[in-house]
Amino acid sequence: MSDLPALVRRLVPTPRRNPFAFGYLLVLLGIALFSHVADPALVYRLQAFSSTDGHNLLHRTVLPLLLSGLWVAGPVWMPYLWAFAVTVAPLERRVGGWRAVGVFAAGHILATLLSQLVVAVAVASGRLGSDALDSLDIGVSYGVLASLGALAGLLRAPWRLVALAGAAAVIGHGILADRDLVTGVGHPAALLVGISLWRWLRRGGPRSEAFQGREELCEQPAVARA
Repeated sequence: MSDLPALVRRLVPTPRRNPFAFGYLLVLLGIALFSHVADPALVYRLQAFSSTDGHNLLHRTVLPLLLSGLWVAGPVWMPYLWAFAVTVAPLERRVGGWRAVGVFAAGHILATLLSQLVVAVAVASGRLGSDALDSLDIGVSYGVLASLGALAGLLRAPWRLVALAGAAAVIGHGILADRDLVTGVGHPAALLVGISLWRWLRRGGPRSEAFQGREELCEQPAVARA
């Protein structure tokens, strides 16, 4: 128990150690507060404008890809703090800010495009109605899962298996609970994007002194698309 405060301090992102994760969390906090106090109709219109649904991607691809990752699912922000604390932040400490940004962006963009392509094919084949192309698709979970997948490749056994098993459990729970085609495709795709970057990330990058010794103990996974 005496090590708990030190463990929490080591997990929580800070401006000095995790400028990307810390800054992103501040943006998400601002969005969560705005969503809580603003007119719900206005919030929905802004979310619909930012959504990476099929129609938005077809007509203005870049803007939805940028904006959709700035929204949280509802006004509750705290889960995002811990999600970033065990995925994005430790990855950033190990490989540096720019590589962490690259992993997060690759997961968010590639998983989004693949999932919406699958939806478009399903609509074209008649398996889904055309309204599926307008379904709201926002959140940060693709980037977070890609970060977790990438981080797993930097961990020693058995923590790598723990991280991957945790990610698989989160993905499986989401598929069974939501039964949503978009996240059912996007979540595993994002994890695979992170895994595919192992070799690139292992080529080098800064490591924080905070992760010498028992570093793996601080990196337990958990998060889903939200």
